[in-house]
Amino acid sequence: MAKKTGYKLVIVESPTKARTIGAFVGKEYKVESSFGHIRDLPKSKLGVDVEKDFEPSYIIPIKARKNASALKKLAEKAEEIVLATDEDREGEAIAWHLKEILKGTDKDKKFSRIVFHEITKTAIEKALENPREINLEMVDAQQARRILDRIVGYKLSPFLWKKVVRGLSAGRVQSVALRLIVEREEEIKAFKAEEYWTLGAKLKAKKGEFEARLTKMGNVAIEKFSFQDTESAETVANDLKQAEYSVSSVTSKETQKHPLAPFTTSTLQQEANKRFRLSAKQTMMLAQRLYENGQITYMRTDSVNLSEESLVAASKLIAESFGKEYQLPEPRKFKTKSRIAQEAHEAVRPTNPFLKPQAFGGPGVGEDKAQEKLYELIWKRFVASQMPSAKFLATVAEISAKGEENYELRANGSQLVFDGFLKVWTQPAGENNLPEIKEGEKLELKELLKEQHFTEPPARYNEASLIKVLEENGIGRPSTYAPTIATITARRYVEKNQDRRFQPTEMGELVTKVLKEHFPQIVDSQFTADMEENLDKIAEGKKNWRHVLADFYNPFAKLLEIKYLEVSKEEIAPDEQTDEKCDKCGKPMIIKRGRFGKFLACTGFPDCKNTKSIAIAREPLGKCPKCGEGNVVQKKTKKGRFFFGCDKYPACDFASWKRPGAETKAEDTTKENAEGDSSASEEENPLVNKMDKGDFDGVERLEGDEGGE
Repeated sequence: MAKKTGYKLVIVESPTKARTIGAFVGKEYKVESSFGHIRDLPKSKLGVDVEKDFEPSYIIPIKARKNASALKKLAEKAEEIVLATDEDREGEAIAWHLKEILKGTDKDKKFSRIVFHEITKTAIEKALENPREINLEMVDAQQARRILDRIVGYKLSPFLWKKVVRGLSAGRVQSVALRLIVEREEEIKAFKAEEYWTLGAKLKAKKGEFEARLTKMGNVAIEKFSFQDTESAETVANDLKQAEYSVSSVTSKETQKHPLAPFTTSTLQQEANKRFRLSAKQTMMLAQRLYENGQITYMRTDSVNLSEESLVAASKLIAESFGKEYQLPEPRKFKTKSRIAQEAHEAVRPTNPFLKPQAFGGPGVGEDKAQEKLYELIWKRFVASQMPSAKFLATVAEISAKGEENYELRANGSQLVFDGFLKVWTQPAGENNLPEIKEGEKLELKELLKEQHFTEPPARYNEASLIKVLEENGIGRPSTYAPTIATITARRYVEKNQDRRFQPTEMGELVTKVLKEHFPQIVDSQFTADMEENLDKIAEGKKNWRHVLADFYNPFAKLLEIKYLEVSKEEIAPDEQTDEKCDKCGKPMIIKRGRFGKFLACTGFPDCKNTKSIAIAREPLGKCPKCGEGNVVQKKTKKGRFFFGCDKYPACDFASWKRPGAETKAEDTTKENAEGDSSASEEENPLVNKMDKGDFDGVERLEGDEGGE
């Protein structure tokens, strides 16, 4: 047995986390980083023996070998190895893999596992005093997810290569997310707008003017589609113009607006997207930095629980900073809505509420503006959750209008009486003050309000709304939302329009169509949600992970075998004939599909390899600056890069990465091409201009779907 030198080796995932923890422990500890997963399935093959009960074949990836060797040398001399990886399934699996490669032949080597929800001196000391064994049920759940996603990706993606086009991928969660986006687009295309009109009046009282909306005509309540054309609205409007108006009743009562629960992973991602235009990936990178610097609690959570210590600290902070009138008599506790939330975890909150953000007189945190803004958002949400509800005086005035018909109108007013949590969680209070009016008071009609409306189609998903619907349907888990969205964007199955909302590409629509038709279970949201519940049951020790995999794989493998024989590429994605001739050999050109969409190819292939991009079907963007005759249109190369070119090509060969006359970065496609995202949102966002585009600290988590390549 190797001679021990007396130190205890603590292993975490990242160097930043190692530095933070290293400052809290004594000299007898040596804190090192594993840089994420130290073992993984091989990329070059499936790596799972489906014939031998789904036995995985783990390897140490090339990029991890140097670090693995260094950790082995340190482990040989350590008297104890403390595995301090994150407290979720992914962290538990990393700890297990570390133990497997570090134990070697030394059966007496001592390992311990510690967990904590925040990186503070108190939390680390408490964790070291209460070590435990590795939770093998959680490891099994992570292995099951990893193997399940590997099977779907590495078995189904080659089918798409053979039957559609090479380079495509499918995934258990990503394909469901894509289906949601595609089906929303289908709803929008099928939508037919309906006309309707609303009627109201601007009225003058003794002490001011206000607006009221029509709510009743005779004994009939006014509904949304009560007036569906100009004629019906005009008839009532003409009568209202001649009517006599008076106040029927005025009632006032106090109402309250309650603060929201502290953040979970998904609500943090949604709010950061709404307020700062941060992608889910960017939000998690920033939150990871804050967590590893010891400034916030663990950022992957679906619970809204708060520790007793944090509640006491929040109450004291509020009294000192805002006054006792903003202090609750007892802490407010929230109930998690998700039926699968891990209640042992805490919500995302500041580890020390007294570390105020700069906007509240604090010193500031983080290395840049983006970190500071995210910390401020988390701090405000947490502190506001422990402040009183905002109080409003709500007033409702019922107005009588007597013409040929008797009408009723209603005016609503709202006045802020006590700001409560709005003192911190700033948002529009929604005030609408009515002038002082009394029952029976006569009113003068100043203007008849008649407005035409048309129903609108459902909105396309943005990152916030997509994460919300994924969570509501139990698709994926907090750790999967960011990689799922990143995957379908990187694969160019979806693009973001100018409103930063997802639109499926032609290839995204085709992949969804193929999967819905031939593998409906894979893109079924209920199946995906049920599988997540099975993974939860594995983690709870209620199901065997190998049995869960077998229940999925056996019918899936049979169906895949059948579809390889039944389905032809010509049936799914046939080439399209065109009238265009090849400008090199004169033969007809056809439209073919590539990984990045359609392109023109010469039928003389392989003798003639001429190909051309196809202009994207968008509005002309002005006259061509070179020939003056053609229009500039946005086009896409075979590799999916956007550029601007003349629609008279090949007669005019004008092409540019930049839109002619563009004065802003937003119209420069160079960034779109670099990031693979047509919104170029990461580059344009002023909060993240300085952010590292790579994985934070070189740590890679594996929650995303596999796509076999």
